Amino acid sequence: MTSDLSIAVLPFKNMSSNDENEYFCDGITEEIINALAKIGSLKVTSRTSSFYFKNKDIPISKISDTLGVSIILEGSARISGDIIRITAQLIQAEDDFHFWSETWDRKLENIFEIQDEVSLLIADKIRENFGHFEMEDHLVFKQTNNINAYEYSLMAKFHKNKWSAEDIKIAEDYYLKGIALDPNHVNSLIGLADVYSFMAMTGMMSFVEAWEKSNELVEKTLKLDPNNPEAYYQKTNSSFFTDSNYTDALAHAKKSIQLKPNYVESQQFLSFLYVLSGDIEKAKEHLDIALGIDPLSQETLFFSAYFDYMTSDFTKSLNQLNECLEVNPKNIPSHSIKCLCLLKLGRFEEVISYFDHIDFEVPEGEKIGAVALGYAGIQDQENISRYMGQLEEMAQSPDGFAADSFLFMIHAFMGNIETAFNWVEKSMQSKSTLLMLRYADPIADSLRSDKRYKKYHDIIFSKAINSSIKKQKKALLDESTTQEYKVKLLDHITTAETYLDPSLSLRILADQIGIHPNQLSWLLNEHIGKSFNEFINAYRIQKFKELAKDPNNAHLTLIGMAYDSGFNSKTVFNTYFKKETGQTPKQFLKN
Repeated sequence: MTSDLSIAVLPFKNMSSNDENEYFCDGITEEIINALAKIGSLKVTSRTSSFYFKNKDIPISKISDTLGVSIILEGSARISGDIIRITAQLIQAEDDFHFWSETWDRKLENIFEIQDEVSLLIADKIRENFGHFEMEDHLVFKQTNNINAYEYSLMAKFHKNKWSAEDIKIAEDYYLKGIALDPNHVNSLIGLADVYSFMAMTGMMSFVEAWEKSNELVEKTLKLDPNNPEAYYQKTNSSFFTDSNYTDALAHAKKSIQLKPNYVESQQFLSFLYVLSGDIEKAKEHLDIALGIDPLSQETLFFSAYFDYMTSDFTKSLNQLNECLEVNPKNIPSHSIKCLCLLKLGRFEEVISYFDHIDFEVPEGEKIGAVALGYAGIQDQENISRYMGQLEEMAQSPDGFAADSFLFMIHAFMGNIETAFNWVEKSMQSKSTLLMLRYADPIADSLRSDKRYKKYHDIIFSKAINSSIKKQKKALLDESTTQEYKVKLLDHITTAETYLDPSLSLRILADQIGIHPNQLSWLLNEHIGKSFNEFINAYRIQKFKELAKDPNNAHLTLIGMAYDSGFNSKTVFNTYFKKETGQTPKQFLKN
């Protein structure tokens, strides 16, 4: 099922002779995705799912069905010297109807102006064809005066998106080079912050050192760009994983989505935060949004599996985790949750031997913790003591929080209620990194019947009171002004016959009658009941009928009269004529 106002931007093809410009084409694609994602009423498929189709020969209809979108954007970029040529075309997926295309030849030094121009025109054409939404006058802003710093950031992102240890180090190097050229380049600063948070969570760098570096870059980003959604997403992670502050994490995630509604990472994290606190309805709401934006992302699918685990659908979660691991066998979070699913399903022997055949590095605390839980399941006291002793020793080290949290889960799993709650009290005082994650875990279900559980739950997951109430969106024009501009619009169209101009656009028409494009789009949709193209093409079809009925035009072809009526495409003319009249142009003339 597709959403009417939904689009997937497929990776732009590199038409340059130099294969190394691949990163630049990927960058162009991402910038357009990010620009369109700022439009709240337009569902934009996230990068991960769009790039799944890179270099794959798959029919447009299949892509649109898979991603659940009604519009596909295809494009290409070619760099020759200091000139870049960008081509783009919009396709209505259901009919494989190419309803718009454009080519730009511009100076490479004006890359940000080009991206803004392209993104605005794409958004305009979607709005003209499919209905009203509001958008800013600009969607892309100049990032830096140093084009080399920008290119370094694109190369860095190209490698960062691979999420391997080797590529992360390459990304770090490129970001540092970009920052050396422009210390205030926001995209490089927040990109590098993301790199360090990844290093913190994967053990590539000391947890404390990596988060300190990340947080410092985030704060600098927010000083330069107070409304940067990526910075608030990073603050969400930092609040959760380093400060153990649920309220702040929730607030930062909400702020990030407010600034960028299509930001899939923040939608995922909000779902994660809500499911931990037990607000299943809100967790499902944000998970569904994330799945709609990024249905092919392994990260989104992992969060879906985690939701199933947290809501006790262990078999469904296990099946989804197995699918994730087929795609990426080194997905450590999927292995971790899979072990917990096996525990809840009573498959203890599998858990004990789970990591024996894994040939890549897994945090030692994760492995020993899982084995200890497996032995707890079969009540093997000798091995329980053995492995818990190892966890207790590991928990004494500065980075021993994972081992420490497994001790809590083992005590809860075995029904040692007092010991488990002692850990909770101690972790609340020390602001344990994994307190929120472990407290709500189904492995600790034995605590829920204790009266202390709710008391601690309410403290750990205390939520700031949300005083913002969703207000009904105000009309863009009051009633009297609406009527005034409606009369002005209809009078202008009939007297000036501007519909005869094939290059007429919503913006041009808005300028002609002295109104903002957002207001004209709203007026057409809400008070005339048509999109811009439906409105204009109705006049063009009427003009065609008049020309066709005039005997003096008998020497003209159908397409000739269509062009004289303001159409500039045979396909568009035939499509709209059939839609408006229920007949083909030939049938109309015959009748």
